[in-house]
Amino acid sequence: MTQQTRRAIFILIFSEFLVCLGISLVIPVMPFIKNDLHLTATNMGIMNALFAFAQFVASPIIGRVSDKIGRKSVLTAGLILYMVSEFLFALTNQLWVFNVSRTIGGLSAAMVVPTAMALASDITTKRQRARVIGWLSAAFSGGLILGPGIGGILAGISYKTPFWVAGSLGIISAIVLVILLPADRLIDPDREVLATDRQPQHHPMSRAFWTLPIIILFTMILVSSFGLQGFESIYSIYVNEVFNFSLSNIALVLTLNGLISLFLQVALFDTFVQRFGEQRVIRVCFAAAAVCTVWITQVHSKVAVMVATLVIFSAFDLLRPAITTLLTKASETNQGLINGLNMSLTSIGNIVGPIMSGMLLDMNPHYPYLVVAGFLIVSYLMAFLLRLGRIERV
Repeated sequence: MTQQTRRAIFILIFSEFLVCLGISLVIPVMPFIKNDLHLTATNMGIMNALFAFAQFVASPIIGRVSDKIGRKSVLTAGLILYMVSEFLFALTNQLWVFNVSRTIGGLSAAMVVPTAMALASDITTKRQRARVIGWLSAAFSGGLILGPGIGGILAGISYKTPFWVAGSLGIISAIVLVILLPADRLIDPDREVLATDRQPQHHPMSRAFWTLPIIILFTMILVSSFGLQGFESIYSIYVNEVFNFSLSNIALVLTLNGLISLFLQVALFDTFVQRFGEQRVIRVCFAAAAVCTVWITQVHSKVAVMVATLVIFSAFDLLRPAITTLLTKASETNQGLINGLNMSLTSIGNIVGPIMSGMLLDMNPHYPYLVVAGFLIVSYLMAFLLRLGRIERV
């Protein structure tokens, strides 16, 4: 790995961490905004839905654009839009402006996250890729984990302060990226294959692009995001109602999960992939998540629930980078498109999962987790169809 490649990867990790930190900084102050401005829960729900919807629509389009015009310009524009979104939210008290801000925020997320992943895939070899994607996943998780705590501290000054800080982080990240990130064509990844040996680029609607491995992996992305959100979105309500978890119990589980997640993605993910391969990691994670999801509905002690929860979250934390790594190997010249579709399908899961779990929870507390377990079992069986040499063709 060349010095330019290392510098590029460091900047991508730094940018993704700052953006995710900024996104989660605002979480603690949302209830205060709702109460102070006399907004309804529906208003807040629409606000969040607009973010996810913009991300869903824009991700595959922007991914395709980044394949054509280059990653650096798209990343820079995304970070600038992110700054605009946060500053706009800080400047206004009007609901319609909040909605515009969140839509811009979803667009910026669609430009930054999949494009950073695509550039990392462009500039790394197959052997390096799992490690780098693990680092990017850890930066993503780390920002989301640390953000709420820092946001709560900043909100002590003013509930608008986290938005000003988030916007400032966005512009700092954009400046660092413009100055220090080399142009796409100048980064020498020391690839294992020559440019002349790459597979020809296929149109996203062509049958050549939609191979069986691509379809299976995208289905798994959808299921994993759907399963994680279906599990996580009602977790605090479920364990409180069924197992009488206190706020301190829930906070302990989520804190432990954050620490374990960072350790798995930074220290162990690459080791697991190099030793066992992505396909085996995917199968084990789907199986462990399914078994422990069912287990939660059957146990009666808090300790057993905590252990099962940590296994489930850990499985999901390894699933996404493992699937993403395989996806990046499926097409050498469509990295932007692939990562854009990845983010778009994740957005669908993030929207549908919580809605489904909420509706099922009203019927019976255990129904959401049993349905999630069913989807995970199907995905576990589908993972055996990935024994295909074509995945490793690049």
